[in-house]
Amino acid sequence: MAAETVLQVTNLTKVYRSRRRGETVAVDNVSFSVRRNEVVGLLGPNGAGKTTTIKSICTILRPTSGKIWIDGADAIRNPRAALEKVTGVLEGNRNIYWRLNVRDNLEFFAGLQGQSLRSVRSYIDELIEMFNLQGKVKEQARTLSRGMQQKLAVACALVKRTPILLLDEPTLGLDVETSYELRWILKRMAQEGQRTILLSSHDMNVVQDICERVIIINHGKIVVDDKIENLKKLFTASAYRFEIEGHLSSHQERQLKERFDLLQISTNGNRTVIEAELLDSQRVYEIIDVLKGNGCQLESVGKQYPNLEEIFLKIVKGEKK
Repeated sequence: MAAETVLQVTNLTKVYRSRRRGETVAVDNVSFSVRRNEVVGLLGPNGAGKTTTIKSICTILRPTSGKIWIDGADAIRNPRAALEKVTGVLEGNRNIYWRLNVRDNLEFFAGLQGQSLRSVRSYIDELIEMFNLQGKVKEQARTLSRGMQQKLAVACALVKRTPILLLDEPTLGLDVETSYELRWILKRMAQEGQRTILLSSHDMNVVQDICERVIIINHGKIVVDDKIENLKKLFTASAYRFEIEGHLSSHQERQLKERFDLLQISTNGNRTVIEAELLDSQRVYEIIDVLKGNGCQLESVGKQYPNLEEIFLKIVKGEKK
């Protein structure tokens, strides 16, 4: 039985208008859905439309057109009902109250969701322990480090217990240790199916560790919506690396580049490395024949295993459709 859809975005469009610049289309007819307890990464270069999409789902921005349904609630016509189903952490640590201490922040946000202190007290204790905030419980948020503030912001989103969690750059600006700690917490939540999560991040390690599926936006449009596993298989099947002894002449390099698209040549000491994207695996033998025909000593041939960051860069540059 297919999992229930809890977030449905249909033909979402957002146009900004100004006298100086005229019309700017930030999001252009975007449609996607997210199933209950699914963890989805929302990726794209700066200005692609990620944050505008998330702010529209959070009802902070009103779309120019389109529909957003959040767990059965119409987020555009009935934003109050939709906000009972979704919590967002936007721009890192800005959704906490600076003059409240850690526990007071958690109690405040739980209260906003209509939860009594008695019913939520044990869960707050659990969150304080989970985010390693035990020694900071009575400290005001403004006195905490950036990493502690960021962890508190995510904890305040969780304490509301909404079924959907939206995270916009949750690890931005964090040191390596705190980033790993927050990533581990989110990964644990994802594995346990505790929340439906839509995560926007430039940190590909975070997305690769936590998400099972990615949506890539470029110039306001969705260019990819697929499982990370499928994307890796697609790129692994067509990426090859050849290593030869010595250096190629300019004539040899030109001959290779004329015959094979998406080919890069670099040197590594006294060796030359050739990396090629080959949609037809039989063309591997053509490259080998060209190299041997030019008297090159072939040292090794192997498949490339790209990470998510390499896949993302290839997609936004238009190298894969």
